[in-house]
Amino acid sequence: MARFTLPRDLYHGKGAMEALKTFEGKKAIVCVGGGSMKRFGFLDKAVGYLQQAGMEVKIFDGIEPDPSVETVMRGAAAMAEFEPDWIVAIGGGSPIDAAKAMWIKYEYPDITFEEMCKVFGIPKLRQKARFCAISSTSGTATEVTAFSIITDYDKGIKYPIADFEITPDVAIVDPELAETMPKKLVAHTGMDAMTHAIEAYVSTANCAYTDPLAIFAIRMIQADLVGSYNGDMAKRDAMHDAQCLAGMAFSNALLGIVHSMAHKTGAAFADYGAHIIHGAANAMYLPKVIAFNAKDPTAKARYGVIADEMKLGGANDDEKVRLLIEYLRGMNDDLNIPHGIKFYGADSYPCEQGFVPEDVFLARLPEIAKNAIGDACTGSNPRQPSQEEMEKLLKCCYYDTEVDF
Repeated sequence: MARFTLPRDLYHGKGAMEALKTFEGKKAIVCVGGGSMKRFGFLDKAVGYLQQAGMEVKIFDGIEPDPSVETVMRGAAAMAEFEPDWIVAIGGGSPIDAAKAMWIKYEYPDITFEEMCKVFGIPKLRQKARFCAISSTSGTATEVTAFSIITDYDKGIKYPIADFEITPDVAIVDPELAETMPKKLVAHTGMDAMTHAIEAYVSTANCAYTDPLAIFAIRMIQADLVGSYNGDMAKRDAMHDAQCLAGMAFSNALLGIVHSMAHKTGAAFADYGAHIIHGAANAMYLPKVIAFNAKDPTAKARYGVIADEMKLGGANDDEKVRLLIEYLRGMNDDLNIPHGIKFYGADSYPCEQGFVPEDVFLARLPEIAKNAIGDACTGSNPRQPSQEEMEKLLKCCYYDTEVDF
């Protein structure tokens, strides 16, 4: 038996935030990140709508990019004090992911972070509050997914929390919020969405309910991402829908080792002054993982279908896989994303020598590979890598060399 779970209600299109006026409850806490939602007036709008619905509203702000375990605990404490019956998270993936984890801790004060990370092991939520997610970026799709990513900075590791319990009750996908994204964010979140759709389609948990969502998202992202990056706002609006479809697919079909590797490299070199931004990591690793996974006949055939849907040509599946890899690398070039960690600058742009020194990468490689194999996303990858294969694959992602194993 398989399961397919989405938010009960999804409001989309310009002006969708007005749905907040219809919410029933006494108290709402609004979780938000840095300044952009305040600066562009969306936070005030959300608070106003909730107040029109008759609720007392508290704001929990300052949630950082790649939110920490400490931020989660602080937010949960604020919730315990305020006792909301609605949790409304607005912004990119970080505030929404953090609010999901806070929600668990609010409902179960004695739960530890380690217990939260037990895959599909979270107890029943909604005893105290329901959850609404309003996304401002076109990539993570956390507004419709059963996932949250929280960083343990002491260990330098990003941990996925995975359970259908944390799928939001309501998702609001309003493209007006996405129109405020800076260019670099458009690139990174867009390639995150492309990775979601491709990994969901070749995942061992794919099914007839997820395949159409994944394929249609891939076609939309192919048509709209580069134009959105270059300032076409009609394409920006379309990308906000495309990433949500990709999220619906992967929340139910799961992901693969592109995400495992991105989770475990993202904060692994923070002591050298930067993170490898999640979407950029996915963009760099995706072509390498396609080459690795295509040694599996079922995965190769599925990549062939993707290439066909993208109208890339190719007389057989080997050619189609090669053309798909070339196309994705070309997208990275168009979006100013590097092809390897060695060439990833601290500002995330391509450069001659990136911020991760070669000797440091090689010294940490065995531990990163071990952690990537243990990541929650690895189990549904079509080809299960050994420690040696994962190390080789990560080296290919560092040096931007061909995967031939």
